[in-house]
Order: sequence, then structure tokens, then C-alpha cells
Amino acid sequence: MARESYHHGNLRQALVEATVRLIEEKGPQGFTLAEAARLVGVSAAAPYRHFTGRDELVEEIARQGFEDFADRLGAALASGRTPLGAFLAMGQAYLSFAAERRGYYIAMFESGISIAGNSGLTQAAERARGTLLRAAEDLFQNVPADRRPPAGMAADHIWALSHGVVELFSRGKPGGRSPISPSDMLESGTLIYLRGLGVITS
Repeated sequence: MARESYHHGNLRQALVEATVRLIEEKGPQGFTLAEAARLVGVSAAAPYRHFTGRDELVEEIARQGFEDFADRLGAALASGRTPLGAFLAMGQAYLSFAAERRGYYIAMFESGISIAGNSGLTQAAERARGTLLRAAEDLFQNVPADRRPPAGMAADHIWALSHGVVELFSRGKPGGRSPISPSDMLESGTLIYLRGLGVITS
């Protein structure tokens, strides 16, 4: 046991990273905890020192994914010279995250885990949504109060639109044959949505 701990350093994180690879290769339900242990080079019993089972391990991957996701959204929000520029940059950050951190994205959105049942995971997910909410509030601040859309509604609509673009037009999905790139698809869809709300007029 001491040899395992010395050899692997942080076994908990090594299991996370090995499982991310398994998720990318086999999907969120297509592997066992024993397979993750084998990838790391430890006994099948070793993961249970850190996780009660596969679901808890996938939840930890999702939590780490949401933390990174929230950081990227926050950086995109800070990078925008205008509220609209920031809003559009966050959409592109969403697509980049899904492409670059595929295993984490699958754990977050496609594994069937319960976010509500894990406080750390809930907090990380809410931090990501909160960044989208702030971006929507900034975008709507100059809209007269009687015509101002609910920021929470807009944040959730854009989140849903971003997720839909990833699911239908990225990662080798059938819609990947579209002549419009996922990036252009998301940006044009966001602009159409915001014009429909009367937030932008040009």
C-alpha cells in the first residue's frame, strides 16, 4: 500500500485522469472502476480508498470540469471590450471547452449523474451559470426596465443553445456535415436570439 502511494503520488487525481480517458474512449457507462485502477497500475481495491464507487468518481470529474468551465467563462467575460463582445466570447469558450476537455464535458452533461446530490458539484455548476447570468445582466443594463428580459432566462437559453450546437454540430455528430461551422452557428444563433429580444438592433 505504501509503495502504491509513493509510486503514484496523488492516487485520487491519477484515477480521475485515467477515468477521463476511459470516458472519452468508452462513454460514461462503458467502463468499470477496476479498469481505471488497471490504467493507473494499482489493485482493483485501491480506488475505494478515495471513492465509494464509479458514480462518485464520475461526479468528481464533473466537479473539476465545472470548475475549469467556470474559469474559462469568467476569463471570456473579462476579455470582452463590450457586453455583447463578452457574451459572444463566452459562447466560443463553451465550444472550446467541449472540444478540448471532452471527457470532462461528457461527465458533466451526459453521464446521468445527479448534480443536486453533491454539494461541491452543485457549487461548481452554479458558479458557471452565475457567470453567464452576470454576462446577461451586463448586456441588458441599458435596456429600459419595462422591456428588459429576465437575465436568468436569457442565460439559460444561451446555455441551451450552446449545448445544442455541441451535441448536434460538434464531435462528429450528424450535423457536423453542415456547411456552417459550430462557431458561426452559435454566434449567429445568439445574435438572432438577442435581436428577437430587442437587446440589439444592428
